[in-house]
Amino acid sequence: MLDLLYRAAATPTPVVPTPTTPMPGTSLDFFSAIMWPFKWIVEAVLVFWHWIFTAVGLPADAGLTWVLSIIGLVVVVRSALIPLFVRQIKSQRKMMEIAPELRKVQEKYRGKKDQLSREAMSRETMALYKKHGTTPVSSCLPLLVQMPILLGMFYTLSDVKKHAEWGMGGVGLLSRDLTWQFYEAKLFGVAPLHTSLTEAVGQKPDGWEATVAILVVLVILMIASQFITQLQIISKNLSPEAKTGQAYQMQRIMLYILPLAFIFSGVFFPLGVVLYWFTSNIWTMVQQFLVIRNLPTPGSEAAKAREERLARKGKALDASGKVIPMEKYEAEQKRLYEEAQKAKAEAPKRQQPVSKQRAKKQAQKNKPQGES
Repeated sequence: MLDLLYRAAATPTPVVPTPTTPMPGTSLDFFSAIMWPFKWIVEAVLVFWHWIFTAVGLPADAGLTWVLSIIGLVVVVRSALIPLFVRQIKSQRKMMEIAPELRKVQEKYRGKKDQLSREAMSRETMALYKKHGTTPVSSCLPLLVQMPILLGMFYTLSDVKKHAEWGMGGVGLLSRDLTWQFYEAKLFGVAPLHTSLTEAVGQKPDGWEATVAILVVLVILMIASQFITQLQIISKNLSPEAKTGQAYQMQRIMLYILPLAFIFSGVFFPLGVVLYWFTSNIWTMVQQFLVIRNLPTPGSEAAKAREERLARKGKALDASGKVIPMEKYEAEQKRLYEEAQKAKAEAPKRQQPVSKQRAKKQAQKNKPQGES
C-alpha cells in the first residue's frame, strides 16, 4: 500500500532552488516531538487523498489535486468528530436541564465571598455536574480535539517550503517528490498553497496580487460563515430561559468578537491552512443548520418551528421526543391528563392548621348533646 502511495505521484527529481530558509533541524525539540504524530497523521491523510485523485486521472502536480486533498482531510477529520459532536449536543441539553438547579446554588451563596462559601459552592456545583453526567468542558470537545490537527496542518504546510528547498521530505508519507509537488501547487494556478498574506505582500513574488486577493476573499468568507453559524444558535436555538442570563449576553458579544480572530489566521497562516479552516467552517455551518432543524433545543424558536412543520404533516412529538402520528399524540395527551386528574383526586387533602382557640371551639361544637 505504501509503495502504491509513493509511486502514484512519483515524478522526476526536481531541480532544487537555492534555499531561502534555514536548514531543517535533525533533532526534535519538545514542541516538535508533541506535534510529530499529528503532522504524521496530516501527511498520511493528504497523501491518501492525493493518491485517490491521481488514480482517477488528475495530474499529480496540479494545484487542484492538492486543494481537493486538503478538502478530503477536512472530511476525514470532521467525520471522525461526529461522535464527539453528538456528545456535545447531549451535554448542552443536560446543562440546560440543570440550569435552574445551578441558579439555586448561585443564589444560595450570593454575596458570600469568604473562602469556605466559595469552596462549598464549588463542591455543590461539581456534585450537580457529576449527578447529571456532564461538564462545561464537554461542549468544547470537538474544538479541543480538532486544534492539534489544525496545528499539524499549519506546521506541515509551514515546513513544505524549507523541506522542498533543501530537497527533503516530511515526517511521514510525504516523500521528497510529493513535498516538491505540494510546494509547487497553486490555487487557480496563481496562489501557492504554502504562502501567507504577509509573505505575499512582503516578498511580492510573481502574481502576488492574485494571492492577496484570494486570501482576503477567503478570510471574509471565513468570518461570514462563523458569524452565520453563531447567529443561527443565538437567534433560533436558545430557550427563553437561556436568553436571560449573563452567558447569553456573553454569547452576543462573542458573536461579533470571535469572527475577528480569523483576521489573524488570514494574515499569518499559509493559504492551505486558511483553505482548510474555511472548508471546516462550511461543514460546521451546514451541520449546525441540520441540528437546529432536526434536533432543536426544547422551548426554542427552532423547536416551535419544527412542531409546526410536524403538525402540518399530521405528526407530533411524544414525551420522549419521538415523532408519532397526531392521533396517537392526542390519545397520549388525553391519557396523561386523565392520569393526572385521577392522581389529584386520590391524593389526601391537606388539613389546614388551626389555632388552639379555634380547635377548642370546634371540639365543643361537635360534642354530642347531653355530655357535660
